[in-house]
Amino acid sequence: MTKLTICATLSFLFSAALGKIIIKFLYRLKVGQPILSYVKEHKGKSGTATMGGVIFVLSSLAAYFIVYGFDGKYSLFGAALFFSFALIGFADDFIKIKFNKNEGLKPWQKTAFLIAVSIAGSIYIFRQSQTAVYIPFTDIKVNLGVWFFPLAVFVFIATTNCVNLTDGLDGLAGSVSSACFLSLSIVTLLQINFLGENYAFAHELKELSALCVSVAFSLVGFLIYNVNKASVFMGDTGSLALGGLMAFCFLISGNALYIAVIGWAFVLSGASVIIQVAHYKRTKRRVFLMAPMHHHFQHLGFSEAKITFVYASVTALIGLICAATCVGGINAF
Repeated sequence: MTKLTICATLSFLFSAALGKIIIKFLYRLKVGQPILSYVKEHKGKSGTATMGGVIFVLSSLAAYFIVYGFDGKYSLFGAALFFSFALIGFADDFIKIKFNKNEGLKPWQKTAFLIAVSIAGSIYIFRQSQTAVYIPFTDIKVNLGVWFFPLAVFVFIATTNCVNLTDGLDGLAGSVSSACFLSLSIVTLLQINFLGENYAFAHELKELSALCVSVAFSLVGFLIYNVNKASVFMGDTGSLALGGLMAFCFLISGNALYIAVIGWAFVLSGASVIIQVAHYKRTKRRVFLMAPMHHHFQHLGFSEAKITFVYASVTALIGLICAATCVGGINAF
């Protein structure tokens, strides 16, 4: 616990300190985010520095490896995926800035890169024989065998895209992701302590849980600069990195099904876009004032700060409920 506390503290301090340095550097380079013209509430945000995801990616990894070293193979591979997805996002952000447009990589390019890294991550998990999943709110574990592989690829693709879609309001993706990573680390540690995983597997998951905590607290440091009114956006550099690592951690810990529960906000973003597009193509009418869903709430008159607070609070509450029930009920405590 002492190491975990040190790691969390360092991660926060690194992020808070690095943020001040990197943001100045980004503005000096004039790496401002072009804003979609039809989001009228965001007109004043054009030119805000982007690619801020490098702040919490570097801070969390530095803090984790300083405290825990390079022994955990799950953590090492998770860090590699974290960085790989960040590079895809960085390329996307760089193209947006260079050509001063809101779209970066072409859709097929972005999809191809995401699928490639997602397949690599899924193969790794499958080769570790971690193909079982816990049923949410229970201590029941079901081995999916070969069916785990397509589920893993889907979870990677869906999570990276949905976190990316959720990054539409100041502080939204960062605060929700922080709550998700903290919730997952608690759930995983409870499962290890109460459900008797074998030692080698338990050790790896404890290390991975520490990485989750490191990312969560680096996001808290990043939010100093990202809450409304944001002085920096995480960009695809941050959102794709968060989605990729989140998917990996949920999958390899056996908690793939929990991602739809704890990550309800990401599911809501993705589902609302799918519903909006499908309904509009069929009827030429919209279901929501604007998708993703957080923009619908924004058009209803709710402030960015209020939407972000509610999303993060509900995520944290759901995370606590999952923790209280993940090992067979609240009596486990």
